Amino acid sequence: MKLASIFLVLVIASGLATLGILFAGMFNMARGATDSVERARRSNRLMWWRVRMQLLTIVLIMLWYFASRA
Repeated sequence: MKLASIFLVLVIASGLATLGILFAGMFNMARGATDSVERARRSNRLMWWRVRMQLLTIVLIMLWYFASRA
């Protein structure tokens, strides 16, 4: 298996993980009252995980691009 193929699988997996975290955050925000401190912390934690996963996905896309050019 080529390195570019491995990076492509990792890009797809991290993209789906990012999408899952995004939907979890949206579901958390849509659930009822927003005055709970715990819900606000959970929403903030999910947002940070989404940002980290987006960064990982972008880095993997760049690595996949450079590996596929070789």
